[in-house]
Parts: sequence; C-alpha cells; structure tokens
Amino acid sequence: MTTPIPSPPALPFLGHITHLDKEIPQRSFELLADQYGEIYELNLITRRSIIVASYELQNELSNEKRFQKTVVGALEQIRNGMGDALFSAYPGEENWGIAHRLLMPAFSTAKVRDMFPDMVDIASQMLTKWERFGPRRVIDPCEDFTRLAFDTITLCAMSYRLNTFYSEQSHPFVQAMADFLVECTNRANRPPIMNTILRGSSAKYEADMKVMNQLVDELIEEHKKKPSEKQDLLSIMVNGVDQKTGKRMSDKNIRQNLLTFLIAGHETTSGLLAFTLYYLCKNPEAMRKLREEVDEVLGDEPIQLEHIGKLKYVSACLRESLRLSPPATMRGVRSLEDTTIGGGKYAIPKDAVLAIITAKCQTDPKVWGEDAREYKPERVYGENFEKLPPNAWQPFGYGMRACIGRPFAWQEAHIALASIIQKFDIVMHDPSYNLELKQSMTIKPKGFYIHAIPRNRSNSPISFSRSSSLLGPSQVPDATPQNGHATTEPKQKLYIVYGSNTGTSQTFAQRIASDAPSHGFRATMATLDSIVGHLPTDGPLVIVTASFEGEPADNAAHFFEWLQNLKGNEVQDVKYAVFGCGNRDWVRTYQRVPKLIDELLEARGGKRLQERGVGDAQAAEFFQVFDEWEAQLWKTLALEYGVKVEKSDAAHTSGISFKTVDAGTSRAAILRQPDAELGRVLENRLLTSPNAPEKRHIEFQLPEHMMYRAGDYLAVLPHNPARDVHRVLSRFALPAEQQIVLSAEGPTSLPVDRPISIFSLLSGYVELSQPATSRDLRSLLAVESSDATKAALQDLTESYAEKVMAKRLSLLDILEDHPDIRLQFTDFLEMLPPMRIRQYSISSSPLHDPQRPSLTVSVVEAPALSGRKDPFLGVASTFLASLRPGDMVQLAVRGSSVMFHPPEDVTIPMIMFAAGSGLAPMRGFLQERAMQKKAGRDVAKSTLFFGCRSPDEDFLYSDSDLKEWQELGILDVRPAFSRCPEKSFGCKYVQDRVWYDRAIVKEAYDHQNAKLFTCGSGKMAQGIKKVLTKLIKESRNCSDEEAARLFERAIQGRYATDIFE
Repeated sequence: MTTPIPSPPALPFLGHITHLDKEIPQRSFELLADQYGEIYELNLITRRSIIVASYELQNELSNEKRFQKTVVGALEQIRNGMGDALFSAYPGEENWGIAHRLLMPAFSTAKVRDMFPDMVDIASQMLTKWERFGPRRVIDPCEDFTRLAFDTITLCAMSYRLNTFYSEQSHPFVQAMADFLVECTNRANRPPIMNTILRGSSAKYEADMKVMNQLVDELIEEHKKKPSEKQDLLSIMVNGVDQKTGKRMSDKNIRQNLLTFLIAGHETTSGLLAFTLYYLCKNPEAMRKLREEVDEVLGDEPIQLEHIGKLKYVSACLRESLRLSPPATMRGVRSLEDTTIGGGKYAIPKDAVLAIITAKCQTDPKVWGEDAREYKPERVYGENFEKLPPNAWQPFGYGMRACIGRPFAWQEAHIALASIIQKFDIVMHDPSYNLELKQSMTIKPKGFYIHAIPRNRSNSPISFSRSSSLLGPSQVPDATPQNGHATTEPKQKLYIVYGSNTGTSQTFAQRIASDAPSHGFRATMATLDSIVGHLPTDGPLVIVTASFEGEPADNAAHFFEWLQNLKGNEVQDVKYAVFGCGNRDWVRTYQRVPKLIDELLEARGGKRLQERGVGDAQAAEFFQVFDEWEAQLWKTLALEYGVKVEKSDAAHTSGISFKTVDAGTSRAAILRQPDAELGRVLENRLLTSPNAPEKRHIEFQLPEHMMYRAGDYLAVLPHNPARDVHRVLSRFALPAEQQIVLSAEGPTSLPVDRPISIFSLLSGYVELSQPATSRDLRSLLAVESSDATKAALQDLTESYAEKVMAKRLSLLDILEDHPDIRLQFTDFLEMLPPMRIRQYSISSSPLHDPQRPSLTVSVVEAPALSGRKDPFLGVASTFLASLRPGDMVQLAVRGSSVMFHPPEDVTIPMIMFAAGSGLAPMRGFLQERAMQKKAGRDVAKSTLFFGCRSPDEDFLYSDSDLKEWQELGILDVRPAFSRCPEKSFGCKYVQDRVWYDRAIVKEAYDHQNAKLFTCGSGKMAQGIKKVLTKLIKESRNCSDEEAARLFERAIQGRYATDIFE
C-alpha cells in the first residue's frame, strides 16, 4: 500500500503559487522540503509538480529507463528565446540530436585542453584589473566572474573578444539576459492570461530577447567575415554535417544554440566561483589548505596545463561549493510509466512531472552526515569523492541531458581559482556577512563583496575605507601629543590589530590608537585578518582579540588558522603584545584564542614585549584590567623604542572638536528612504503579568533576501533611553536639536565631518550606561573641580571594584553627583565607548514564516545598584520595548554556533534547558518541529525543562504555543517555579527539575540519541552542567573527577549551549 504524497494548503485558482517567494523561489522550495520532508506536491497554476528532496529519491529518478528530462515551467518559457537548442529542447526533437552529435566532440577533454591558453588570457585580464585597482577597491566577485566567464566563452567558442574588463559598464547582453531569465520564471508562475495582460512586462521581455539576439547576430556575422583558423564551436555549427542524418544545423538553430552557450556558458561558472570564494572566506582552514596546495603546485610560475591535474584540493573546493550551492538549483523529469518510488512508498502516475531540489539532495544527512550543511572539501577530495554512492553529487545534471560543457567549466574554474589564490589574499568587505541569494534561472550570492590583497605586498596592514564594515586600518596623522609633549613629532610606527564580533576588543584597540600620539607613536589600526602572512616588523604589533566559545572572531579567523599552521621562525622579527577578552563562564575555552596567539607568536620567533593581558567580561574589574595593562604597555614601548614624552600638568585636551551648524532654533524635516538593512516591527506584545519582570514578544519583517535558521541571532542596533540622553543634555546645558559637525584626529566611531544633532549623537553613537573605567576616573581627577570632589574621585579610584563596577556607576552618574567637575563636552564624548550592537536569539522558525522572525526579550528595568533614585534601564531591551508596529529598526541576522540548530533528522528528540527569555531559541526549535509534524512527518517528542517565577506570572507561551505543541505530541514540558516550587514537585530551579526527572534525560540520551541544548545565564548553565555530571556519577557509580571527565566526553557533538549575561 502506497503513502499519499503530502501537499501544503492551497488557494482556489492560485493553488500553491503564493507559497513561493517572488524573488528567491528556491528558498521556498527548500523551506517546504524542511517542513514536509523528502517529497511533496505543488499546484503551480500551469502545472502540477512533485518535488523531491532526498538522495534516495534523486538516485531513483536518475534511471533514464523510467524517467526522462522534461521541459516545463521557466525552462519552457526559455524556449521563446532559445527554441529547441541543447538546453531547452523537448525529448526527441531532431535538432537537439543533430546539435548534440556535432558539438559533443568539441567539448571533449582533449578539445577543452586546447582552449587553455585563451582561458588563461582572460583570467589574466581580471587579475590585472584587481592588481591595478589595489586592495582598497571593493570588488563585486559576481560581476567580475560574469565578465570572466562571458569573455572566456566568446573567445574560446567563437574566437571573438568582447573585452568587458576594459569597460566600466557590463555588456548590455548581461543585464538583458538576467532580466529575460527572471521574466521566464515569472511567466511560468502566472496564469497564462496574466502574461497577455501585462503588456509592459511582455514588451520588456521581447526587447531583452532582441538585445541578446543582436550580439548573437554580430558574432555570427563577424565569424563569416573573418573565419577562425581553429575549429571552434561556431565553426562546427556553421560547417558541420551530422553523420547520422546528413543534415546541417539551420541558421535559426545555430543562433539558438549560440545563445544557449552564451547564457549557460557563463551564468553557472560565475556563480560557482563566487560561491567558492564565499565559502573559503568563511572557512579559514579550507582557505589555508588551498593556499598551501597552490603554492606547492604553482609556486611563482603562471599556471600551466599540466598543473590542473595536480590541483586536487582546488577540485575538492569547487565540488564542495557545487554540493552546497549548485547554481542550477533544480532539474525536472517526467515519468515514462505508472510506477512507484521510495521502495514502493509513493505512487507516481505516467507523465507526472517531478522536480529534484539538487541542493537538498546533496545535503541529505543520510549520505553526508549531520554536518551536511558545513563546507568541508575533504568529503569530496580524491578517493572520498570516488566512494560516494551513485548519483549523490549531481550539480551538472544527469545522463544524456547532463551539462555538455562540464569539462569546459571545470577547467575554466580551476584556472581562475588557482590564479586568484596564487596572487591574492581574499578578505570579505564585511567579515560578518552571511550568505544571501539572488536568483534568475540560477542562484548567486547577493551583497557579497571582497578585497583582493596582493600577497607580494610589504609587511604592513592594508588601509580600507573607514566607512567599510571591514574596519581597517585607520591612519592616525602625526600630531602633537595631547596629554604630554613628545620630544619629536611621532615617527615611530605602531600597529594595532583586533579580532572582535561584539565591539569590545575593537573599542580597546581604538583607545590605544587614540592614545598613541600622546605617547610618541604613529598608529595604524586594522583587523587581524588583514595581516595574514604579512606581520609588520618596523614597529610594535599590539593585538587585542576575543575568544567566542573557543573560536576566533569573524575578522580574526583566517589569521588564527594561518598562525596555527606555521612551522618555523616566520615571525622572528616581530615584536608584539597581546590583550585577550573572554568570558570565564566558558571554562574549557576561556581565553583560548588570545592565549594561543601569544604562545604561537613566541614559538615562531616573535618577541613578546609584555605579558598577555587577561580581561574577563563578567568580572567587575574588566575595564580596570585593560586600563592597567595599557598603562604598562606605554612604559614598555617607551623603553623598547627610546621614545621620550615630556609630561604636562595641563588637563587632557580632546582630539575631538566641533562647530555649531544649526543652533537648534529651527527644525529641518528630512525625508529618507529606508535602506536594505532596515527591518520593520510587525508586533510587540507583553508576555508577563504586571507582577513579574517584563518580557515581550516582538516580531519583525526582515529586509528582502535576508535569511535565518532556527537558532540564529537577530543583531539589533539600539538607541539609548531618551531619559539618559536628556540627563546628558541637562548636565552640559545643551539644546537637544543643536546641530554640530564633529572632527577627529584619530580613529573614532563617532560620525565625523557631517552635521548631526546632539540628541541623535548621544542617542545612537555612544554608550551612556557603561560603568566608568579607572582610566575615566584618572581623567576626571585631572579636570578642575573642588577639593571635596577630588577626594571623592580618589576614593572611587581606590575602591574601584566595590564602589564603581559593583554598583555600575557610569561616567554620567559621577558627573551628576559632582556638578563642579569642569569637564568639556568633547572630552566627555571621547571617554564614552561606542554604541554596541546587541544579539538576541531568534525565537521562531523560518518554516513558520521565513521573513518574520520573532524575539523573546527580557526588559531590564531594575533598582540602580548605585542607589540612585531612577531605575537602571537596559539599553537594548528598553529600546525594543518601546518599538511600535511600523517602526523601522537597523538589524541583521547573525549565525549561531554550528551545533546550535535543531537536528536535521526529525526523529531525534531534543532535551532543552532554559529559564526566562532563554526559552527564545527553544521556541524556534519547537516551532520548526511543529510545522514538520503538521506536514505529516514522524517527529520525535522533545522535552523542555523551563524555569520561571510562577505559572500565573511568567510561564511564557504556556497558554498558547507550548500548550498547542504538547497537544500535537511533539513536546513534554517540565517546569520549575522559583516562587512556588510546590507547584513543580518541590523543584525551585531548572537544575532541580532535571534531577527530579533525571530518568527522562537518561532514557532520551542513552536510547534515543537525543541532542541537548541549554540557553540562559552562566549561572544556570553551570547548574545544568553540575546536575548532568551528578547524573553520570550516579549512573556510573564513579568519583567526581571521573564523572567530570565522562561528562566532557559525553557532550561531544550532542550538547550545545548559548550563554548570555
């Protein structure tokens, strides 16, 4: 007996067309596969299609005796321009057979090898362009790879030079082709009558085909005037005679196939290369291995034909990119008979159309493992590739109708990738960029930009634009020191590099750079990744970097990978000092990255100038530790480099100045269009009772093309509470609407050289609530004030941890407490840290709505620890709580740890531990499982251990989502109520309930292969670790030490945490 093929709810007349994203339909197909599983059916107005998304079914559909290629949907619309050419011909059409027999030999390995010199010629034009524009140039790799592939196909196949690298504008064919392909997809997904009614779209469609055919006609005419001496593709099409039929290709068919080669010959190759660079930039280990192979095989020589076969890791990188992101996303087949698939599970009638989602089949965990979505070239390297099951890797299609140009594309891609890596270090313009897609008939990365830094450069960081999100390096001009007088103008170079995701390390680095002139140094600031392979030796190198669960920051990952794999004394002339930021809650990985960097630099010949600084973000003395380390750094550098600074008794003079542009007596209304990174608030509702701390559910509309997974973060750029901004305005007697223009001598995160109101400046660019640092106190002591105030400041300095950090006493608090401190507003600005972006775990699943993520937020409003009358307000949570539907917010999706996502296999249960708003990612996981259950999939029941105050006050979502999911059979909730433990079997906290129900945890872990997840405070996470270790001790009857060891072994690959302050 067969199983019905599931299908989403449909609308009358429209069927399932509304389920598809208009811009990126591929994303919708994949999300529906995540929800419905390996097979589902769609009614797409003009056709019914069965969508397949597993290796097992793809393998079965690759039997050409039972299924053959079908031309439907967008591909059928392409026939309007390409007719019965190789790509778009119906099965059995005569012209396809003639063209296929004539052209197959032209794409043989031997013939493609003859094209090698021309391919290298075009690739060298691109590399020369990158070299001439220099490393500061922001490169759009999709655009340049399109030029590369377009010029290559026209030269190699038609002996014609388009020379697009010598023009600023892309060839008109490229834009016409992109618009044509998009419209083909749109026409396929509209009722036929709509294509008739939409005259404007039809006119543009016809015009695009005219532009494309114009180039084809030019190529043919040029070829007739100047026939090529070599037997290129166009010569074969014009002169060839099919031996089977005795026929030549008609002029019309020549044009259509030439158009096919121009489109297919460059569209997919450019996508492949762009995706490969993206994955390499995101995976430093793969980039390092690739660079090592290219250096070993090519050395300093230009690439040669004999090198191609030796570039095995290049091949693996390209294969892995094609596995994860095949540019041609789907292929369609038609059943030749009534049959069944899936081992007889699904009945397929004759002539049924089946569409295979290539990327989903190529990431099937049953073949590729639970890490199938990770980029690991080793899995398709050498014999590993040969051992793959049949038809597991099919980015070029299958069988008789597979891509005829595969050898051509493969050789072209090898030449391009190897040559790029030989000559350049590639870094992303935005290190935090996560893959977004754009789609025509194929997919490519959207918004992906890079810098190509020559590898044969000098050993100094490369300077990029300050406005770039790749903040690197800002040059501090020679200047007279501000709190002292150097005996000469600052000439000694100082290099400051940082690795930072959340902004803390970057802030510390900027502070050192700002102080450099006053200590006689000329500073350059950059990211760690900008100095890979080129550590400066003409000045000290100061490194400020963080560790995130034992991993480097996004903009330090390539440096860290490179450094770990050095073998000799490569950095013997480098003098360095390291300051590390970390969080002691991650005990096993605390300070791992800065510690290793410090040790490896010394081991590879570097000279440590000062002991590594260790900053614990959770500790009260975090900022004080940095201040003390920096103070010692300047003493060390002065001795090492013989720089003398004459101290002055004068108060510190700010490097920031401003002039008034608008006194604030009039208001200018400026209308602005929202940019691509603005999200819209859709909903903001209260989840808790008036008696409990406020928690809110907030939903956003994402910008187009922004994607997320369950478990990811939403990063939000907040504003300071208006109350605190007005406190500053009052303290300095400034009008809120006064317009100023800031200027700065050195690196700054403030908006310089443009008008801005003081209110906007204080609201959005600086942190007003951060505890004052010991350095701030020293600066205040240098400012004019009364003796009583100086005594009070001295007392705060001497009891800093107790009276400042423990009470979170801010700089603003101190200034309000001591109004006689004569601090200038510019000095106040310079002392404030820059506004940080905040990351919140997304509490929804894209299967529910891919464009509408939600947050579950605890709003921080509590009595001030300092004893002040006004309560302490959390910056980001207060900002989020104030949002109303319709408000626009600057936001971005940030990926979480690879492990912190629900298992791909829905039969694997989850054991989840959370308290308060730590429920957020767990709700996303469970919402995903609920959508999969509703789609008819066999979903395992998961267990949620959740802690809150009481069932009536803050048992989040208990009367809505959690109730529904328990009734659905996918969830078992085990609460712990801290204010009424009698209602939770005497369990007050989450860890208490875990111990009470430990039999459930043990059964799920031992016998159901369960995955464990924790989200909450560091204190809660430590409690969960303690109780799980205790469970092991009880189960194994072993010592505490043995239980701790067994816990570390047991959690490998099966336990993921997300800990917040």
